[in-house]
Amino acid sequence: MAGVWKCTLTLALLMFVCVWGASEAVGGAKSRPRPKRPPRKKPKAEPIDLTPPQKNIDIQQMTGTWYLLNTASKCSYLINHGTKVEPTVMTLNFPPTSDQSVLVSTKTRHNHQCWEILQMYNLTPTPGRLTLPGSRAELNTDIVIGETDYNSYAIMYYQKQGKITIKLYGRSVDNLSEPMLTKFEQLAEKQALGLAFLFPFPTYSHCGDVDQHHKINCVPTC
Repeated sequence: MAGVWKCTLTLALLMFVCVWGASEAVGGAKSRPRPKRPPRKKPKAEPIDLTPPQKNIDIQQMTGTWYLLNTASKCSYLINHGTKVEPTVMTLNFPPTSDQSVLVSTKTRHNHQCWEILQMYNLTPTPGRLTLPGSRAELNTDIVIGETDYNSYAIMYYQKQGKITIKLYGRSVDNLSEPMLTKFEQLAEKQALGLAFLFPFPTYSHCGDVDQHHKINCVPTC
């Protein structure tokens, strides 16, 4: 029962056409016209594929603490509980055993209790693009670091099963400028995420250390 409850909590916290030029057969008889096959549809581009990562991204400079400031999403949980979101902080570090993965710690509060979720993002051959493995390949989350200056802000895209979420992070809770918020809103709008789908997060009372009983280890997956 505890495992199921923790899983639910994790989800709460955290888509050869052949053209015949002649109609005459040998001997002068007319052949019946062959029906044309409809052209094959091009594979539908995934939303995240339309958002390339920032050029020359240095993943090493992304390590450290990031405060979640705003989220653009059509996630049903946020739509139903967006006014009750809790302060959330993310910390990125490279594990000592691998340079092809990033260890991600996310701390937030649920029912007045601080929780920490541990995850592992895998690097891909494309700099600035990562993958959070799911229990099956179709449940993977694709992640793109869209924009960052490393020192003050980062805009990250998350896509799972064709649905995209955009998150605005800051190195501190005090440096969210109006131009940066406007840029975030414009990028969200390009993904059909208007103002109704923007959810600002609190910039106070973030969780500190979390005891072992309130840590959820999602490495390699949950």
